[in-house]
Order: sequence, then structure tokens, then C-alpha cells
Amino acid sequence: MGRYFKKMLRNFDFPLFTVYLVLSLFGLVMIYSSSMVWAVNRYGYEPDYFYKRQLLNLAIAFPAFLLTSFFPFQNYKRKKLMIFSIVIMFILLVLVHFLGSGEHVGAQSWIKLPGLGSIQPSEVAKLVIIVYFASVFAKKYEAGTLDSINKSIGPPVSILILAIGSIMMETDIGTSFIIIMGAFSVIAASGIKLKTFTKLSGIVILAMIPVITVLYFAWDTIMTDGRKGRIQAFLNPFDYVQGSGYQIANGYIAIGTGGIKGLGLGNSIQKMGYLPEPQTDVIMAVISEETGIFGTIIVIGGLGFIVLRALSIAMRAKDPQARMLAAGIGSVIGIQTFVNIGGLTGLIPLTGVPLPFISYGGTSMILLSLSLGILMNVSMFVKYQKNK
Repeated sequence: MGRYFKKMLRNFDFPLFTVYLVLSLFGLVMIYSSSMVWAVNRYGYEPDYFYKRQLLNLAIAFPAFLLTSFFPFQNYKRKKLMIFSIVIMFILLVLVHFLGSGEHVGAQSWIKLPGLGSIQPSEVAKLVIIVYFASVFAKKYEAGTLDSINKSIGPPVSILILAIGSIMMETDIGTSFIIIMGAFSVIAASGIKLKTFTKLSGIVILAMIPVITVLYFAWDTIMTDGRKGRIQAFLNPFDYVQGSGYQIANGYIAIGTGGIKGLGLGNSIQKMGYLPEPQTDVIMAVISEETGIFGTIIVIGGLGFIVLRALSIAMRAKDPQARMLAAGIGSVIGIQTFVNIGGLTGLIPLTGVPLPFISYGGTSMILLSLSLGILMNVSMFVKYQKNK
């Protein structure tokens, strides 16, 4: 065991670790700055309430990162561990429909744990699906049955469809999209033939028809005024500035007001009650307003570095499981960043997806840290293989 740790430490990916640390600490600072007025005026909390909560989240997330950094990724192929992860994921995804909260923000996505805060099962599903897919397809690659639809591809895709169906019923469309794209990134990196990949895409589309059918017949129930408002706000937020477009319109104002230099840390105007829940999915608006182009570069540059680093690791990895894990984790972080910033800037409808490592949220921060720890372990393994 001692030899293993020494071997890994010699190949530790310090650039990846440094960017993770910088983003997490920068996010902590911006959560404090963006949330203090909202915490007092909206909830009657102390100004540093959300800051302290996120500090606690980081106190859990950082050891979680270290744990998966030094836990050999090859162990994720163990059948018992895969089954256990899938079972826990589905238990949480089912429970959220009975015990969930969050309808006020358009998705019943959280399970409140007395004295411990909340857990978001869809965030758990992001990591579990990526790790499960990478492990299963690595086994199939090694067995030479990767392109067999019935034997190799059917079972994991069935798991994906069931998970996505449950998340869509919450309805968390943004997270569903991220998980689907992340899973397909793993498959694309597996070495599967293009013909098989095309067939698989068709099967998934056909399998989603029952889910779409349910959504269609329950449309009036599912598409509440709040959800319809998000579509209207995407099309033209200023036409609905007193309603559904309020958050996006004020996000635009925050970004425009910040300009190149920004108003200075702590000097945001929009966080003074104009921008609802500014510490969550719209935190980038406050960052732009207060720190201008400097803070924007830190966030987008840092997240871009992680994504490119992950794809670079995937391309250098000889081990199929390592390649698929790196590709899947990098893709999920990249797609989630696009969904968050795309929603804020009007490229796509706002979905409530958090900005990785920056937005307030315990489940997101901890699960992303676990994911990045896995990527770190893969990176160290790839470097070790290259240097031995």
C-alpha cells in the first residue's frame, strides 16, 4: 500500500489540483459576496449563512476528492460495487418523487435530510452513470463483445433510460440532458464502431418515446406556469420582465453593468434583491458584475482547462476504462458549464443547473469533487504508465 501511494504521489497532477482548488475557493468568495443581502432580506439569516454552509460543503468535498484520487479506478469494475451504486441511485431517484421538494423552482429534485440539509439524487446519477458505463464498456472491450447490441449495449442503456425517465418526471430537463450526453461521450470513447453507435442512438431515441408520451399526456400537469415561463423568458425575457423573464433580464443587466473592469468585489447592485437566489445557478452574473472580465476568465478559463485536461488524459490513456472515465467526466463538466452559462446568456432556456465548483450547493460540490478525484487518479495512472 505504501508503494502504491508513493507511486501515485510521484505522478500527482498538480495543475489539475491547483485549478480545482482555485475554482472552489473563488466560488466560496463569490458565494459570500452574492448571497449576504439575499440571506438577510429573503430568509432572515445571518449575512454569512450561505458562505458557512458552503465552507462546510468544501470540508466534506475536499476529503472526498482525496479519497477518489487515491482509490484505484480499476476497482469500479467490481460487480458488487457496480450493483450497489446502481441500487442506491435508483432508491434515491424513486424516493425523490415521494419525499422530494423544490417545486418552487420548477423541479422536485431534492430530498431533505433532517439536520443534514438536502441531497439531489440527479447529481448522484451523473457520477454513477458515468462510472457504471465506463466500467461495463471496459469489460465488454476486454471481452471483445463491445459491438454486440444485445449482450453488451442493451443492459447499460436500459439503466440509462430508466434513470433519465425518472429524472425527466421531476422534471429536471437540464440534468437529464447532461447525463445523456455524458453517457454517450463514454460510449464514443469506448472504441465502439460507428455503425453500432448509430444503431444505439436510434434505439435510445425509440426507447424515449414512452417517456415522451407520458410527458405529452401529463403536459398540463407537468408544464406549470413557472416552467412555461422559462420558455417564454428564453424567447424574449424583456417581454416578461415583471414575471418569468425577471431573473434573466436582471442577469443581463448585471453582466452589462460589470463591463470589462467590474464594479469591484462586493459592489454588485443586482444582488440587492433584483437577482433571485444569486448564489445558485445565476452566480456568474454577479461574478461578471463585480469582477468584470477578470473573474469571468478565472471561471471559464479554469473550467475550460479541466475539460481540455480530461480530454487530453483520455487521448493518452491506453487503458479503455481510464479513457472512458476521463472522457465522461470531462464531457459532463463541459456540458454542465455550457448549460449554465448558455441559460444565463440566453443561448438556451434557463434550467437551474449549477455552475461547476462555483455555485452554492452541497450535493453538486461533493459529487463534482468525487468526479474530479477519479479524473486525478486516472491522470496519475496514465502518467505512471508513460514514465515506467
